Amino acid sequence: MIPIAMPLLGEAEAQAAHAAVLSGWVSQGPQVAAFEAEFATLTGARHACAVSNCTTALHLALLAVGVGPEDEVITVSHSFIAGANAIRQCGALPVFVDIAAGGYNIDPAAVAAAVTARTRAILCVHQIGMPCDMEAVMAVARAHDLRVVEDAACAAGAQIRIGGSWQPVGRPLGDVVCFSFHPRKVISTGEGGMLTTDDPRMDAQFRLWRQHGMSVSDTRRHASDRVIIEDYPVAGFNYRMTDIQAAIGRQQLLRLPGIVAARRALAARYAQALMQMEGVTAPAEPGGMRSNWQSYAVGLDPDLDQRALMQHMLEIGIATRRGIMCMHLEAACADIPQRHDLSRSEGARDHTVLLPIFAQMDHDQQDQVLAALRDAVAAQHPRRSRLTA
Repeated sequence: MIPIAMPLLGEAEAQAAHAAVLSGWVSQGPQVAAFEAEFATLTGARHACAVSNCTTALHLALLAVGVGPEDEVITVSHSFIAGANAIRQCGALPVFVDIAAGGYNIDPAAVAAAVTARTRAILCVHQIGMPCDMEAVMAVARAHDLRVVEDAACAAGAQIRIGGSWQPVGRPLGDVVCFSFHPRKVISTGEGGMLTTDDPRMDAQFRLWRQHGMSVSDTRRHASDRVIIEDYPVAGFNYRMTDIQAAIGRQQLLRLPGIVAARRALAARYAQALMQMEGVTAPAEPGGMRSNWQSYAVGLDPDLDQRALMQHMLEIGIATRRGIMCMHLEAACADIPQRHDLSRSEGARDHTVLLPIFAQMDHDQQDQVLAALRDAVAAQHPRRSRLTA
């Protein structure tokens, strides 16, 4: 079986985890602090705060920008359901808008059309590792005095050109950027998340909230030569990352440039091969965007049966995934009013297939995927042209 994804973990990560376990400090501690500092340096953000996963990062980010009961947050339906869940955990209402034509990211024009007197924030998503049009999103936010949270769950290592210069996703263009280190992402700590911001007050709030609202961290108490009794000035959460995870994460950061380079090479090779195949369309980077290719999303002609194609590939040992879900079509979101056209999102879900891509993938494996895709298309339309030898 060729999997859809595979984290690149090795002896360096095993040794780092081993050392963290033997240190006697396995919860949030010195490894977390080091991971945060290194991630901030990598992204160019002034502050980075590690948490248990990206969903908790989104929750804290939305709370920090002031989202609360009866507020509205504009976001895409075409994303993982964690976005809607985090908004609702704040007591607010997700307002779903469509993706832009020709891609999988939020349509800034649709955002502008969705603003109401109750809109508090925009939650934009750098979907499957492709940065969204942040300059256009920020123009809408400035025009309406809105806060912006960037969901960069998939986008570690991606880049965006701002004012003629390339910068990493994670250097905040909005208020906060949220990352995931789930195994499907380009770097992984098993589970885990990170918030980056340039606002020191927000960073301090994240650190207070993630540890039950505790006024003094356990690491500070442990290091003190005087008795410290903490208090709890605000209600908080248990959203901490462990030192074992952070130790692994520090090794993953060292691998990140090589992982992204390998994925970009694989994506280029896919694109070249798919030019010779009818019925499918390779994804493309818009001007000013450099994807980390966390996922490789191939468009299907409308007359191809997505599920049958995926089943055909599965039966010969190739894992795929359908296009990104639409939250508004899930039962969990059935009670959320649908105010805006979401036809592009629905079309992307139903006429896209994600192909395997991971840094360890070799050309033989990639050729097997391409051959399986060719055969799956031909099984539905035998007259369609095949890949040339």
